Amino acid sequence: MELTLTTPALLFPAISLLLLAYTNRFLTLATLIRNLRDRYATTHEAHLRVQIENLRYRVRLIRNMQVFGVSSFFLCVLCMFLLFAGQTQAGAYSFGLALLLLLVSLALSLREVQVSVDALSVELDHLAEGE
Repeated sequence: MELTLTTPALLFPAISLLLLAYTNRFLTLATLIRNLRDRYATTHEAHLRVQIENLRYRVRLIRNMQVFGVSSFFLCVLCMFLLFAGQTQAGAYSFGLALLLLLVSLALSLREVQVSVDALSVELDHLAEGE
């Protein structure tokens, strides 16, 4: 397979949109954390502690998702630079590593979704107990 400048360039829009989605998740969590902090300060409900720990874990996951996504983006740019400089072997390795980092970022994203569903289950359980 021949690796040209256009091959890593194909990942640019995908990675950019992915990073935008990750940032949106982060901003949503930041708002949720602030709201939960205020709620916990007034009520001290036990299930809110579980939610707060869950949110702390999710923030770490999103940070790591962003780190791997940005690293993938960086390696795509490096790959294009190396290909432009005629270093096809180094460019191919750089592109392969970029794909691997993107895969790790996506796997972390999947884990974050699973943790998010767990948080919703805790909230639903709390609602069921209140009935």
